[in-house]
Amino acid sequence: MKPRIYIARDLPEPVAAYLEEHGECRYWQGPEDITEERLAKEIGDAEGLLVTGTPIGQAVLEAGSRLRVISNLSAGYNNLNLQALKERKLVATHTPYVLDETVADLAMALLLAAARRVTALDRLVKEGGWVRGMDAELYGLDVHHKRLGIIGMGRIGEAVARRAALGFEMDVVYYNRRRKPEAEERYGLRYCSMDELLATSDYVILMTPLTPETKHLMGKAQFERMKNNAIFVNASRGENVDEAALIQALQQGQIAGAGLDVYEREPIPADHPLLQMDHVVTLPHIGSATAETRLNMAFAAARNLVHALTGQAPVQIVPELQQL
Repeated sequence: MKPRIYIARDLPEPVAAYLEEHGECRYWQGPEDITEERLAKEIGDAEGLLVTGTPIGQAVLEAGSRLRVISNLSAGYNNLNLQALKERKLVATHTPYVLDETVADLAMALLLAAARRVTALDRLVKEGGWVRGMDAELYGLDVHHKRLGIIGMGRIGEAVARRAALGFEMDVVYYNRRRKPEAEERYGLRYCSMDELLATSDYVILMTPLTPETKHLMGKAQFERMKNNAIFVNASRGENVDEAALIQALQQGQIAGAGLDVYEREPIPADHPLLQMDHVVTLPHIGSATAETRLNMAFAAARNLVHALTGQAPVQIVPELQQL
């Protein structure tokens, strides 16, 4: 008998066909993303669950008494209650690796757009504000040969460093929980303290996962430490930044601008102060959002689910649960 699978999000047709081949599938049919409360009512006798972003806590786990595997279609997994999963000895998987290069592209795009004022100047042209003779009003900031500080040197951080060091000949420094000597040698990086990184970098990119230790890692003291002509980019998680402190730093000219793909509250409210600032580039959490990457992620999540249910390898288990 095929294992029973509940799929809590839309999937590309080839991925759905793969899961149908290997399991008895039921699907969330609602017009909006499924909530934790609704998922608890829907889960039924499913042995496997494929989900993106929906919190998976006690309510879902108690209702899904036959659950064996939860496949998170995301590299991050802060939506999972890891302690509750450990207590039940449940397998949970995620989709690292396949999105690294795409997210690194997006981080560099934010940096370049904020530095050269791409979105503000695009609006200027489209709204008819561009007149002959404009010069200094259009100035941005150089990127090439400037110092980039990367906070969080995981796989995506390394991909960003490679683009910056080799493509733009930037002087790249980084701060991380542990040093990466091989990356230092390969790309000419230099490890430094976070204080030095903030104080000396022309651009700062935050690329850490969201953990209790990284929540509000960038706050008032950190923004005050940055150069007033520096630009801050966040392509990690919104809660890693104290948004009120960021707004204050931008309003008071403590930093020159920002490029953001993530926010403390998503979707960001239409009246949010960050949306009123021309020196801030705001994107709708699209780090991995290309058709090719999302298809690869969906297949990775589906394979994780099927392999875990049928005892095959490989399975990309979230690190904290690998010893179960």
